Amino acid sequence: EVQLVESGGGLVQAGGSLRLSCVASGFTFGEYTIGWFRQAPGKEREAVSCIEDTNGRTYYADSVKGRFTISSDNAKNTVYLQMNSLKPEDTAVYYCVAGDVYCSEYRYYGMEYWGKGTSVTVPS
Repeated sequence: EVQLVESGGGLVQAGGSLRLSCVASGFTFGEYTIGWFRQAPGKEREAVSCIEDTNGRTYYADSVKGRFTISSDNAKNTVYLQMNSLKPEDTAVYYCVAGDVYCSEYRYYGMEYWGKGTSVTVPS
């Protein structure tokens, strides 16, 4: 059974940083692309970032480029999302996702597997 468990969310002031973690199990790390979606109240979900562990390809939404960095640790079956210079508009529930989709496509097709999400709040 595929499981994705997120952690690291919280309340942070604008300009601050958080690091989200996603521990994956139930599949061989690298078998699937792993990424992050976010959804703010009343807004559509947004594909934030993803990584293809086998070749290092990554994707970042324009809204987070230069501020967020995705990385993976194969030994820990964990993907990280380092979020710097946080803004109020980054407030959302962040979901770790995995699937057999290229990073370049996942924002269109979604992902098969979803975690339960971790909440990030950046007050204005």
